[in-house]
Amino acid sequence: MVSPRNIVRLLSLPVLWMGVVQASFGILSFAKFQDNVGKAFMQPALVMITFSLLLIYRLKKYRVDEVSYRDALMFAALTWVVTSILGGVPIMLVTHVSFTDGVFESLSALTTTGATILTGLDDMPKSFLMYRQFLQWMGGLGVVIFVVAVLPMLNVGGMRLLKAETPGPVKDDKLSPRIANTAHYLWFIYILLTILCACAYYVGGMTLYDAIAHSFTTISTGGFSTHDASMWFYESHALLSISNVFMLLGAISFGLHFRVLHTASPFLYWRDEEARVFLCLVAALSLLLTLLLVSGSAYDFVSALSFAAFHVVSFITSTGYGAADLGAWPAATGFFLVFCAYLGGCAGSTAGGNKIIRDIITFKVIRKEILQLIHPRAVIPLRFQGSAVDDRVRQAVMAFMSVAAGSSLFFTLLLMMTGLDFWSAFTAVAACINVLGPGFGEVGSNFIPVSDTGIWLLNITMILGRLEYFTVLAMLTPGFWRY
Repeated sequence: MVSPRNIVRLLSLPVLWMGVVQASFGILSFAKFQDNVGKAFMQPALVMITFSLLLIYRLKKYRVDEVSYRDALMFAALTWVVTSILGGVPIMLVTHVSFTDGVFESLSALTTTGATILTGLDDMPKSFLMYRQFLQWMGGLGVVIFVVAVLPMLNVGGMRLLKAETPGPVKDDKLSPRIANTAHYLWFIYILLTILCACAYYVGGMTLYDAIAHSFTTISTGGFSTHDASMWFYESHALLSISNVFMLLGAISFGLHFRVLHTASPFLYWRDEEARVFLCLVAALSLLLTLLLVSGSAYDFVSALSFAAFHVVSFITSTGYGAADLGAWPAATGFFLVFCAYLGGCAGSTAGGNKIIRDIITFKVIRKEILQLIHPRAVIPLRFQGSAVDDRVRQAVMAFMSVAAGSSLFFTLLLMMTGLDFWSAFTAVAACINVLGPGFGEVGSNFIPVSDTGIWLLNITMILGRLEYFTVLAMLTPGFWRY
């Protein structure tokens, strides 16, 4: 049974953290940028901090109950809802957008989707733009993982919280016997990659401000930029190459990064089947798109290769950066890039999509069924990383693929009922359910053409995609609420 007291006590912590974040950017606005938006951060921050501290004080006399798996699922889902609403308050105050659009922008940031309803980014206050970038960085590994790492009161049931939040079909591997230490290690790798990315961008020609801002959204595979032109603002193929490297690092399992760092053996990337297939797919898809661009556009081979590799990496990692006018590309490239988005990155990373491990298992299941038809009496094992795949994992993967396909079609139909054409609706859903960001058609530039009803539908798809469907769907079943 879900414990309301546990849920309220747990939720007070993300509220407190969101208040601290907004207060920090209020101070940054007053002290550093002096861009006259400090009050838009400080006022809601003080309310959040005061409310959360009062809540923690009132509940401290009660014993902390065992955090059940149902509590963890409820907390994971509600954290995204609560923090998105709270995170949207400064967005509404600074840009004067509606509540609907403010929540959409905030949820898009925290889920690292990168879809936006804002234009004129180059002229917006710097503290606001950095706040928007930081929301994506904060949401990259997840607010829940942050809570587990920073607040020791969650040691009881911490593994349940981490498993409810962490994407991927295989969630039982821990880096450390203590779950809080596991979360610390994940954040250490995350911060280290972010610093390296910022340094690389700065050396590559970005200003220090832009280097820091874009490092937040590259490692988190979020895709927000401080410029309307996104990554092509500097018109530098060198920066695109740097971005490719760090988007790929953000889309590879952070547990694998830790093992590589711990053993000082980069060959582990190639020995890992998921990472190896992922990198080979990126190379093959980049070459295929290059050939498509060379035959159907005015690019020379080198430029075509640079743009093709960048956009394949951007879409398959669900980052969503842009560097070219995709509307001027051959029509087939739109379908091609959406296909890349559904493939996704590796499990245990910040990337969205179906995840490569699921793609591999699905491919092997299909191949096994075909071989079984040819050789009915043969015993054909299903293996991943040299080990037999448990039937429970195989069934979970196939169920996920079915739900992913069904959800995309269902929400596309609903979005078409709000007035969008099929292509715009489908790519908008694909962009949000894969936490990707950019769409095509009417939503090619931004999501302003989508109605308020459509925006709330896309909000649901972002939460579904971020929590990989089953966390949310489980709460819609009657059995979830029974003893």
